[in-house]
Amino acid sequence: MNPFVRTPTVSRRALLGGAVALSTAALTGCGGRSGAPAPGPGSPRRGGRLRAAFAGGGANETLDPHLANLFNEASRAKAVFDKLADYGGDVSIVPRLASGWEPNADLTRWRVTLREATFHDGSPVRARDVLYSYARIADPKRAFRARASLALIDLPASRAVTDRQVEFALVRPYAEFPNLLATFGAYVVPEGSENFDRPIGSGPFRFDSFQPGRSLLLSRYDDHWDGTPYLDELEYLTANEESARINALLGGQVEYAHDVTPTTARTYERDDRVRVTRMPNSTMQGFTMKVDRPPFDNRDLREAMFLLTDRQQLVDTVLSGAGQIGNDLYGKGYQYYADDIPQRTPDLDRARFLIDRAGARGLTVKLDTAAVASGFVEAASTFAEQASTVGLTVVPTTGNKDTYWKDILDGGVLACYRSGAMPIETHISQRLLTNSTTNATGWARPDFDARYVRAISSADEGTRRQAYGQMQRMLHAEGGFLIWGFADFLVASAPRVGGVAADAPANTLDWARFDKVWLG
Repeated sequence: MNPFVRTPTVSRRALLGGAVALSTAALTGCGGRSGAPAPGPGSPRRGGRLRAAFAGGGANETLDPHLANLFNEASRAKAVFDKLADYGGDVSIVPRLASGWEPNADLTRWRVTLREATFHDGSPVRARDVLYSYARIADPKRAFRARASLALIDLPASRAVTDRQVEFALVRPYAEFPNLLATFGAYVVPEGSENFDRPIGSGPFRFDSFQPGRSLLLSRYDDHWDGTPYLDELEYLTANEESARINALLGGQVEYAHDVTPTTARTYERDDRVRVTRMPNSTMQGFTMKVDRPPFDNRDLREAMFLLTDRQQLVDTVLSGAGQIGNDLYGKGYQYYADDIPQRTPDLDRARFLIDRAGARGLTVKLDTAAVASGFVEAASTFAEQASTVGLTVVPTTGNKDTYWKDILDGGVLACYRSGAMPIETHISQRLLTNSTTNATGWARPDFDARYVRAISSADEGTRRQAYGQMQRMLHAEGGFLIWGFADFLVASAPRVGGVAADAPANTLDWARFDKVWLG
């Protein structure tokens, strides 16, 4: 008897709900584009080199996809490599190298079927490559971002059933297993891969040349399972300043400028040299407070920070209105988001009371920021002005752009922060569990971890929703993420560029994706 149960009936889908229901009919479709392209120059055509300008990570950049963290690294990784699944425009799960997956009855084992795909050297993508890749990510001696998510897999007990079928054993029931396959950084590499100076992946583009901190040149892979890219070549160029990226576009040095500001978009909205594509609700905007050290180990002071914040002013000034206010919770509009928690509004009297009770009147706090993302420096300045009205001195301090994200992960106490799209469950597993590898707030609560385990172990969507709601109430009351807004993501391209997806939030499959883009 086959213990891996397909779920063809409505009652079974109703039982599993959410992501588990996606393990049936949704998985039989192709892995092609999930988002609608913005208006472009007519029908797709083949040929040409597209040059794309991104902010970069300096001379220490790597092409190791398991180390991808910055936006340019994530885009490059999806060009050269592929995951078993990825996020659609609504953060639902879209199959990629996996053509399907199915659980056993108690959600402790999942079988994943692979497509007939090949690496750039012509070798097939096999179950052994998948198991090697996941074991590499899960190595406790390394600090790969996806490690915390993959910790749910019992890799020694997992196995290659055939070359194209993997059976994953889990350490506990996991109803949202498809999220794991799509998790940020969970790319499949050939078995034994360690040196990525000349990487071999299974993505739509193959490696040509690389100058860390400057450029990466790729050429199309004709045998990609999802179709041959329209472009002959794709070149990533580094320009850390937004003004440099837009000027390169205006001057014809590039055809695509990633991450432009709303001010820039307004400035060039009638300029026939620029087409701006808006991706709503793309990036969470906020500040991180380290809850495991002074001064923000004091709950009263953290609540005061929440209450002194004028979120609408930050959206209006920093985002120029291109976004919506946040409520100190990640994933607005996503499945399991606790939209029943009342929206926080400024309460300066209560903030002053809490500051006095915390003994923090006149406190000076450094706020780490850097020009690594649009609006960071402006957000720090605006927030400092808001804090001054309640007796706190917040000092914006500009750090090293090349090392900013690493620096704020372990150091400092208050920092500017943003994130692209991912399921709420993934955000929690990567950033808010005691063992999360990118826990930027130092949040560590055993009862919170226990609620997370309860959520992911239940086949009942109602039980999961209740647990996620409880976790979000804990975070809203005493967490270290001050999430003031959700920004539209803006990219600029030359008018002759077609196929740029218009409804692909940052970190989803179609965001910063170039295999379906063409030059007119």
